[in-house]
Amino acid sequence: MLRFSKIIAVVLVLLAMALGVYAWMLSRQPAPPPPTAASTAPGKPAEPTWPVVVATKPLPAGQPIAADAVRVVQLTVNPAGAFQSVAAVTGKVPVLDLGEGSPLLAGQMATGLALKLEAGERAVAVKADEVLGVGNNVRPGDYVDVFFTLKADGKDVDRSQTRLLMARKRVLAYGQDSLDALPPDESAADGASGGSLMAKPRNSNTNRRPAQARTVVLAVPVDDVNRLTLAEASGSLLLALRNPTDTSEPDPTLFAQLPPALQPLPPKPGTTRGPLTGIDRAVAGLARPDLVAGGAANVRRTAASPTGRVAGQPGAQRPARTEVEIIRGDRRDTVHY
Repeated sequence: MLRFSKIIAVVLVLLAMALGVYAWMLSRQPAPPPPTAASTAPGKPAEPTWPVVVATKPLPAGQPIAADAVRVVQLTVNPAGAFQSVAAVTGKVPVLDLGEGSPLLAGQMATGLALKLEAGERAVAVKADEVLGVGNNVRPGDYVDVFFTLKADGKDVDRSQTRLLMARKRVLAYGQDSLDALPPDESAADGASGGSLMAKPRNSNTNRRPAQARTVVLAVPVDDVNRLTLAEASGSLLLALRNPTDTSEPDPTLFAQLPPALQPLPPKPGTTRGPLTGIDRAVAGLARPDLVAGGAANVRRTAASPTGRVAGQPGAQRPARTEVEIIRGDRRDTVHY
């Protein structure tokens, strides 16, 4: 009996040693891969994925998206409005800050008439009626000349006048119709025809009469916005529709440049500065007498100063003579002292 017990003990020891060796060998083997959806559910198809453009770095609002700032990844969800290619999102402008790894969606990108403007242009709305709108025949994408008329008022306007204010300005919107609301096929025709919609009728129903518009939106250089707004406030505007292929414009060298309402500071010693342009010209503004007289009013003010400086500039002196205009009813008298 004692001998049998010893045999069992030896067998158990050998079995324990064998199990220990086997456990050691298992620990030396690499861990198996995690189970996949297909392995956990045999016979079930793999979950589908979609290509989605995501940001590879933070994208600040108001800055165009560069091609190297995004990439395409495969996601198991397909968000509404997602982009599927880098080319489709390159150059677009987000309206809010986007973090790294965020999917890019169409609703996060800037839209509207602002994207139809070129560098240095502003969208300006003026009041419209049937006469100003050329009998309601103006359409988004057309080019127009802007005329304005001033009636004599006995003050700034000595005599009635009408003249061309701006030439070949692009119409962004007319009433409820605008360039950003055009169907895709009409927008393509607009780009192919240089801004006009002549390639295709713009009204699917040719019998439909255009609705009366109350405003028309024009693309205007920022330094000309002062002229347009001041002319509308001082007189009346008229739009003249022109063929988009007619690119003729006035020669600016034939006319005096209108002086600014705000005089800029003198340049630093040893430096020169050209005339104000762009947004600096817009800040300088425009005075109504100068718009009416085409700059001649500023010449008269300069001639009245003994030093030859325009009033308001550094070093300007008081004119030797002062004029006071007295108005009694329809009678006007000028007194010099």
